[in-house]
Amino acid sequence: MFTGIIETIGKIKVLKKEQSNLHITVDSDITSELKIDQSVAHNGVCLTVINIDGNSYTVTAIDETLAKSNFKNLSVGETLNLERAMKLGDRLDGHIVQGHVDQTAICSNISMENGSWIFTFTYDESYNNITIEKGSITVNGVSLTVVDSKQNSFSVAIIPYTYENTTFKNLKVGHEVNLEFDVVGKYVRKLFNSNN
Repeated sequence: MFTGIIETIGKIKVLKKEQSNLHITVDSDITSELKIDQSVAHNGVCLTVINIDGNSYTVTAIDETLAKSNFKNLSVGETLNLERAMKLGDRLDGHIVQGHVDQTAICSNISMENGSWIFTFTYDESYNNITIEKGSITVNGVSLTVVDSKQNSFSVAIIPYTYENTTFKNLKVGHEVNLEFDVVGKYVRKLFNSNN
């Protein structure tokens, strides 16, 4: 379980395919604090640490993860938002994030507004995922509040701190991002659909 509050940014050092799996080796300033079998969210994808070597650690993404996330397009040198699993008893500063990507979206617009950035994302509505105004959404692992919720798109406002301390500063129009929709909203949607 995660909160969507990014701890640090990691950099991809090695990508290695093995059958349908992808081993991802990441350089990070939190590597010394990690342990084998620990869960770490990478751009919102929960992956298990399988190896540690100096400042680098390795995780493995399986075929389903590659199909549902933007990990199929990763490249060496790319940066990732990193968050370790939350500790019981800590403050929940973001929202409840499972680290299970529901689908991807495309960044369709970026604009400046009153000292912040407004990012707009468009996604495939056929998956039946929804956003609501002022609801929670996770974009590349970052817990955010939805503004301008529409049937297949939404916007988020990114303050300067978040912009500088996450990979949002590298995001461009046309880039693909990972989305995890609010877990409470997913349950409500399922209940609503089963009663109709």
